[in-house]
Amino acid sequence: MCKFNLAFKARHRAAFALIAVGLTCPVFGWAQESHNRELPLVWVLSTGGTIAGRGASSTSLTEYKAGSILGEELVSAVPEIKQFAEVKVEQIVNVGSPDITIDNWITLANHINELFSHNPKIAGIVVTHGTSTLEETAYFLNLTVKHDRPVVLVGAQRPATGISADGPLNLLNAVRTASSLEARGKGVLIVMNEEINAARDTTKTNTYRVETFRSPELGYLGYVDADKVSFYRTSTKRHSVNSEFDVSQIKTLPKVDILYSYVEPNSAMIHALITSGVNGIVFAGTGAGTLSSIEKTAVKEVLSLPAASRPVLVRSSRTGNGRVVGREEYDEMGMIPADTLNPQKARILLMLALTKTNNLEQIKRMFAEY
Repeated sequence: MCKFNLAFKARHRAAFALIAVGLTCPVFGWAQESHNRELPLVWVLSTGGTIAGRGASSTSLTEYKAGSILGEELVSAVPEIKQFAEVKVEQIVNVGSPDITIDNWITLANHINELFSHNPKIAGIVVTHGTSTLEETAYFLNLTVKHDRPVVLVGAQRPATGISADGPLNLLNAVRTASSLEARGKGVLIVMNEEINAARDTTKTNTYRVETFRSPELGYLGYVDADKVSFYRTSTKRHSVNSEFDVSQIKTLPKVDILYSYVEPNSAMIHALITSGVNGIVFAGTGAGTLSSIEKTAVKEVLSLPAASRPVLVRSSRTGNGRVVGREEYDEMGMIPADTLNPQKARILLMLALTKTNNLEQIKRMFAEY
């Protein structure tokens, strides 16, 4: 075994030893969770990210290459996983999450659906992923996975080679959650920092802190503690088995872009998107999804275009919290409110909606239901 692998595993073993000092017999508690039962089968799909990152030294916490370590190595570095599940690993891609593509999304969704359909023994699936776009991949899968068995996305804020790396415990807890019967039917989940979040509601809120994923006012779904996986609420919005979206025959998605609102915006950006042939535009509006007079004038010009070349327009908010609701002025311009979806997730829902219809009333219904 190469010197790096030895150091990598030794560091993660040390990390678990330190964790054990601060907990009351966690390994004993975790072992009780799986005592006297056949271990569930969990599939791990690895896509890269910081959780698979490698730095030049243990203190290289910001200078490192994401997507440098294979999923098999990540799993083998956490032998505690064997207490809870039989794990199979597949490498889908190995990139930093800014380089995740829509093609990767479609590949993941279709592969997950195939795995669940062809192997009823799979308890759940874990997707290792970089944190920068993890919430987007999670929400896309939330709308396109057609099974009620859990899909859990997990990442890390510190590279695998870093001192006090958070990836090993996050991965262990993701596997525990994916194998939990209580996690069924709750949609795609994000598990990091011992917290369980819903794919729809969660966003990354901090650049480097390990507690980065938050569901603002809506809150966590539950926790992963030493004794068990605990849930306290669930999302009421449509997802997974109740979703109408199907990407099994789709190779790409309609083009949708995001425009960010600010003081005295440049309306040329709207015209540039129209010229590019965009199918939809999501506005990250100020406050409650409001637009400036400059933007409203440009939008009205868009509405004068032939219907075939007119993009669907959605209002979200740059604030990061709260609902965007219908208002007469914007409703008359045919703009659809995004409810609590942030701009990047509103973009995903609009892309999928446009695979089904261009009817504004139907798309408005989808934004209310999902």
